[in-house]
Amino acid sequence: MAVTESDVREAAGAVQDPRLRLSLAELGLVGAVEVGGGDVRLELALPVPDHPGLDQLAAEVRRALGALEGVDSVELRTAPMDDEGRARLRDRLRAAMGASPGNDDGARQGGGGPGRPLGHEEGKANPFSRPGARTRVVGVSSGKGGVGKSSVTVNLAVSLARLGHAVGVLDADVYGFSMPRMLGLDETPVVIEDLMVPPVAHGVACISMGFFVGEDQPVIWRGPMLHKALEQFLADVYWGPLDYLLIDMPPGTGDVALSMAQYLPRSEVLVVTTPQPAAQRVAQRSAYMAKKVGLALRGVVENMAWFTGDDGTRYELFGSGGGQQLADELAVPLLGQVPLVAALREGGDVGVPVTVADPGGEVARAFEALAKRMEELGPTRVFRSELTVR
Repeated sequence: MAVTESDVREAAGAVQDPRLRLSLAELGLVGAVEVGGGDVRLELALPVPDHPGLDQLAAEVRRALGALEGVDSVELRTAPMDDEGRARLRDRLRAAMGASPGNDDGARQGGGGPGRPLGHEEGKANPFSRPGARTRVVGVSSGKGGVGKSSVTVNLAVSLARLGHAVGVLDADVYGFSMPRMLGLDETPVVIEDLMVPPVAHGVACISMGFFVGEDQPVIWRGPMLHKALEQFLADVYWGPLDYLLIDMPPGTGDVALSMAQYLPRSEVLVVTTPQPAAQRVAQRSAYMAKKVGLALRGVVENMAWFTGDDGTRYELFGSGGGQQLADELAVPLLGQVPLVAALREGGDVGVPVTVADPGGEVARAFEALAKRMEELGPTRVFRSELTVR
């Protein structure tokens, strides 16, 4: 049976873009088709030359077309999408995010305040606060720096991705950004019209100020600029459908934490501490702030809990019991204890998280257990007294 142009378009259109997570038909990426006997030539219309995940996408299209009866060979070509096509694609992605171009009703749902959309232009909505949003937003916080909060964020994200979840990380530590280096990302976000598509490493999508300034360049901003940066990371980034968005919070109780409470009122919060009493007392302040602004405090993670020597003996270098004591005082569970190993630090320096470098090791097992505890907890629901059913 001879293959037809319609067969080719239908098969190619059903392929899902690996990064945008919509079908090629929905995205409008299927261009010209030529069929000559069993030879098929297909053009992929790309919005940008460095289309994210192009090699994987091309392999999927070849596989789909090669499976058609009567197809002997498949030739793929790429061509730039025209301006009208890019605008349609941008609108389709914003629609998938929950926004309607030219209509800010959906954006007002995102916490920007009555009559003011979250995004800086009409039609730009916060996809994580709209009604029915399925993404669990989890802020990873600490009272002070140096407790390994970013390492916990990265390795928890990788562990959740290994369990089959779609995961993103938002690096909200604008002054001390570290996520691109820790994930080993050497590519920058792809820009489609006014939308950014974040790069992916180890199954985790990431957006960070580190993509826009040099590693040695200080970010010298006051509170309103931080507020705006977080706003754009939510409204102007196409994350695709996520199960989890982890937010690496800056240490302390400053502007970003307040912005998160405003923009992401359904967020959950994990508090990272070390076993020593001094760190536990400082972490307590971060936890109390989360409660004060109405965020759901889910649990405590104790980092650097012990060091295991070559003889198998555990050495509690920073004391013991601080994590459990903090959890008890906050009336939340101690979700996990992460041991101290050199590979955890080394992985962050070279961009290979320890959960990737040593997936069967002691630390990776601790993060896998933490990820499973997060699954078991399930999402929280926020009920507001000002909302009533009549």
